[in-house]
Amino acid sequence: MPDNIYLPELARITYIKEEVPGERAIKTFRVEPLNGDSFEHECGQCAMLSAFGRGEMMISIASSPLVKEYKQFSIMRVGRVSAAFHDLAVGDVVGIRGPYGNSFPVDDWRGRNLYFIGGGCGLAPIWPVITTAVAQRDNFKNITVFYGGRSPRDIMYKAELEKLRGVADVHLSVDKAEDGWDAYCGFVPANVMDKEPSSDNAIAITCGPPIMIKYVIQNLSQLGFADEQIYTTLENKMKCGLGKCGRCNVGKDYVCVKGPVYSWAELKNLPEEY
Repeated sequence: MPDNIYLPELARITYIKEEVPGERAIKTFRVEPLNGDSFEHECGQCAMLSAFGRGEMMISIASSPLVKEYKQFSIMRVGRVSAAFHDLAVGDVVGIRGPYGNSFPVDDWRGRNLYFIGGGCGLAPIWPVITTAVAQRDNFKNITVFYGGRSPRDIMYKAELEKLRGVADVHLSVDKAEDGWDAYCGFVPANVMDKEPSSDNAIAITCGPPIMIKYVIQNLSQLGFADEQIYTTLENKMKCGLGKCGRCNVGKDYVCVKGPVYSWAELKNLPEEY
């Protein structure tokens, strides 16, 4: 970390992939530090990315901590800074500082069944946990991924999800049926209920639109998951990353410091300001 905690390190974009086209476009970026010395991070942590002249934004790190060569970010075009990133090209230089926030307690989940439940761009924050668990496959029991989008073209990480099928159970879904789609049609929470995952010796990790998370947690509770078995992330309103500006406070917590990772047992006791 530099002496000036707000000063980003310089990094070069080495890879860009269009994940989802259209109005809610998502692109995946890989960035490598110019000085060759990238910071270490843990699953669930975030970084502040800068598009010089346009601003900065807090984004989940979407690559596993086991990957040392680059940091990966999947960014939906929703505002000024994210739109600026979507206009960048391989070779462009951006700013990066971090890591910020807490992390998923992956080591505590050894020997347990893992259920990952994502929707839309919410797959990115839990992707590091998925890829880390797969890379350390012998440390865990069954690995199951539920993921859905509005339509088949809104499914991100398509090729990566297909590669997972040899080591994990993958259940994809779309909100509305389209020709050629032969997987589940319906919302992600309904797909979870349809498959009825067992709460026995299990952990469920979910991230996606707030309404999806609400019903996923509700359904998991009906299936017997205790509050301590359910984890999610809060990433709203984070601005400085350091607990200084006060933009991300939820009750007593600054999300950029205490979060973004919470168990439902922790989150349900906070004010509904998220």
